[in-house]
Amino acid sequence: MSRRDLHVVLVAPEVPWNCGNVGRSCLAADAQLHLVEPIGFHLDEKGVRRAGLDYWSSVLPRVWPDFERLSDQLPPPLLITPEAEAPLWDWDLRGPVSLVFGRESEGLPKVLRRRHRRASLPMPGQAVRSLNVSTTVGIALWEALRQRTSRASSFGPGL
Repeated sequence: MSRRDLHVVLVAPEVPWNCGNVGRSCLAADAQLHLVEPIGFHLDEKGVRRAGLDYWSSVLPRVWPDFERLSDQLPPPLLITPEAEAPLWDWDLRGPVSLVFGRESEGLPKVLRRRHRRASLPMPGQAVRSLNVSTTVGIALWEALRQRTSRASSFGPGL
C-alpha cells in the first residue's frame, strides 16, 4: 500500500486542527491527502501546523477546486457517512480506494451521497450522531491497513 492506492479526501473541510490531524494520520498510513475546495482556513494556518506537528511539511496535500475533477483522477470513492447501510468493515479496502469524508458541520453533499458507494462506522451507543472527522479518518485508515496486512484470505471470525 502506498500513496498511489490509498487516498483520503476531505470535502470542504472547516476546522484546521482536524485537517492537521488527518494529514498526520495520512502520513503515518502512507496515504495521500486530498482537500476539495472551499477550504475554511489557510493551509499555512497555525492550527493546521500545530495539529500536524513537524510532519505537516511532509504531508503534501493535493487541493482540488471540485469533487468531479478529483474523482476522475483517483480510485473509485467510498463515502464514509453515518446514514450508509453497510459498515466500513464489510467493504474490501485491499485494492486502490479513495475514502471520502464531509465537512464538519454538514457532512457530505446529498448529490455525492446519491452518486457514490457509502459506508458507515456503526455506533452502538445512541448518544451521538457522528464522530469527529479526524477520528473517523483514523478508524477508516487503520481498517484499510488491517485488511491489507491480514494474513487471512477472508474476513470474519478467526482473523
